[in-house]
Amino acid sequence: MHFFFKRIRLCILLLVTTLSLFLMAFRTSQGQDWFSIGINLGAPKIKMAVSDFPASSADPNLVNLAQEFNQTLWNDLDQSGIFDLVSKSYYPLTPPREPQEVDFKAWSSAPVSAQMLAFGKTEIINSNLVITARLFDLGNPTNPSVIAKRYVATLNEISTREAAHRFANEIIQTLGGGVPGIYLTKIAFVSRRTGHDEIWVMDYDGFNQHPITSYGSLCTTPRWATDNTKLAFTSYASGNPEIYIFSLETNRRVPFPSYKGLNTTPAWSPDGKKIAFCSSMSGDPEIYLSDVNGSNLQRLTFSRGVDISPAWNPKTGTEMAFVSDRSGTPQVYTMSADGTNLRRVTTAGGGGDASGPSWSPNGLFLAFHWRLSETGTYDIYVMEIATGRIIQLTHDAGRNEHPTWSPDGRHLAFESTRSGTRQVWTMLANGSNPKPLTKEGQNWNPNWSN
Repeated sequence: MHFFFKRIRLCILLLVTTLSLFLMAFRTSQGQDWFSIGINLGAPKIKMAVSDFPASSADPNLVNLAQEFNQTLWNDLDQSGIFDLVSKSYYPLTPPREPQEVDFKAWSSAPVSAQMLAFGKTEIINSNLVITARLFDLGNPTNPSVIAKRYVATLNEISTREAAHRFANEIIQTLGGGVPGIYLTKIAFVSRRTGHDEIWVMDYDGFNQHPITSYGSLCTTPRWATDNTKLAFTSYASGNPEIYIFSLETNRRVPFPSYKGLNTTPAWSPDGKKIAFCSSMSGDPEIYLSDVNGSNLQRLTFSRGVDISPAWNPKTGTEMAFVSDRSGTPQVYTMSADGTNLRRVTTAGGGGDASGPSWSPNGLFLAFHWRLSETGTYDIYVMEIATGRIIQLTHDAGRNEHPTWSPDGRHLAFESTRSGTRQVWTMLANGSNPKPLTKEGQNWNPNWSN
């Protein structure tokens, strides 16, 4: 029994893999080009100036909140992957507050040479923080207004940051091909900072980290419901690994059946009506499917060994990826949502394991982690499902596991030991611009909200 659960634990931690010499060819710059284009990160970046939104008075609280808004907006746009932000050291000395104060020549000519300008002001009106935010097209001085919004926030840091996120989302959706911004999304993860492995949640940028569970027991594999109102995860609180569902609206558990043996790695269907999960209720760990209340239970896989970690194609809702060691080593497979049309999508190559599949929002790519047998490293890879082309995103930076896509398909969160401890990181989906999101304690197994 000890060996069985040790083997399962390796799968829960998303067992890693190897690349053959053929697949290593996709590390080249040519391989990077096809992937950048595929996720809309290969297009020329828009040169953007983001002026400070000055406080309308010397009120210390307003000044501090204006600084918070300015920094949050800058960070959001800087992490978007579609803008080239012009350094503020090149900006005109006086930031514009009103449209008539914009000097088009100063902002569009060297050294700024910006194409777009975000600007505005902050003020306190009726005990609220009011932000007037504008986006100008500097190449069209006769009709420059692209966005003009007013945001009303309470006088605190969280509400101020939310206003900045909302304006950033407006900019991204307007200039980023109609794809909504991710700046109000959340990331669930596992943290041991309290001494126990509990489920935590944070903003997309690592701000506002707080615990969701306090069971004093191992909790892992958090997965967001489609409407972001619930989290499903694995908990050992009862002594047996069970699927728990927690409502973020009521802060209470939602009923879900208990089954004997191991029950883990839940995954919500894109329509929010079903949950796929791994269970050893039949003696062997297999993939099962049920309604969200546990009814209409259906077994999807029938093989010796471990079948675990289902991940739905969010675009179609009719297929899922999962991990199986039926070939002798854990590899990534796909199948239809009824268990038919089974296909192995990773190869053993020179040996090694593949695990942790996460499907991109457009349904075209699978992210997962692989371990190269020659070096023993753990890295994040992405496969284009239609062609089988693969690209490696992390290199020579500790262990990198558990990738999860942002809902805009332009970012990935993952866990990494590159800082010396296991932490949650984010990067653009082409592997560039990695940034740590957590620093305190040990943190891992992220899952991005919808």
